[in-house]
Amino acid sequence: MTLLDDYDALLFDLDGTIYRGEEVVPGADRAVEAARAQQVKVRFVTNNASRGPDEVAEHLTRIGIRSTPEEVSTSSQAAAAVLAEKLQPGATVLVVGSDALVHEVELKNLATTRLHDDSVQAVVQGLSKDVGWRDLAEATVAIRGGALWVACNVDPTLPTERGPLPGNGSLVAALRTATGSEPVVAGKPATPLMDEAQRSADAERPLVVGDRMDTDIAGAVNAGLDSLLVFSGVSTPQELLDATEDLRPTYVGLDVAAVTREGVRIDTNRAWADAVREALGRLGLEHEVA
Repeated sequence: MTLLDDYDALLFDLDGTIYRGEEVVPGADRAVEAARAQQVKVRFVTNNASRGPDEVAEHLTRIGIRSTPEEVSTSSQAAAAVLAEKLQPGATVLVVGSDALVHEVELKNLATTRLHDDSVQAVVQGLSKDVGWRDLAEATVAIRGGALWVACNVDPTLPTERGPLPGNGSLVAALRTATGSEPVVAGKPATPLMDEAQRSADAERPLVVGDRMDTDIAGAVNAGLDSLLVFSGVSTPQELLDATEDLRPTYVGLDVAAVTREGVRIDTNRAWADAVREALGRLGLEHEVA
């Protein structure tokens, strides 16, 4: 028996889980194909709002992970859905982020702008490597003026082949400091993105697979879903040992290839520290914790 026998869908995180920048995490391609072969649905669920589903699917396919846009759920889609729920059709949204985010907002019959004026009713913020001071300044004026503020995600860092680099959460922190306000969060660990991915897969028993306890695993906990924490990205064995209840995964693995095996489950009937040490020992990582 493997984890693929127990779940009807896998909700994969991307950055740090399936790939790091342009580098595929070893074994990720085989894990995805094994799921398909067993009729387990696959969804790529990413907090990164810099690219649209078609771009994400193209990138995945180019680096060796076969995928389609329909299998991709992004925080930009979730943020656009949140805006559509809270605003009237045709309302103007100031976008701090990529053109892909602009596109998702406009798909919801909302107008977009990059400059603040009296018509702006909301600000949506997602990762873009081109965001600068002027973009943040426009958003600051809008938020201070009472505009709804929706953040695609609050990940402080973005895993890359060069190591962690500033993520959208770092830019959100700048606006938080400048405005004294808090955004509505659409991506993990908030539930809108996870809920949309589960609906998209029509899944009754999905497994969330990710590398960050503060987003992927916390998002699974908030959505009431089982999760697999992999150590190919951000979170470490020591962080797992120190995790509070809202950050605790169901399983742990070295990488996504763990879905093709039985799965190292953390025994919640034991004291957390003892259960984690036992699980890490099965992975050969017991030396990674104090």
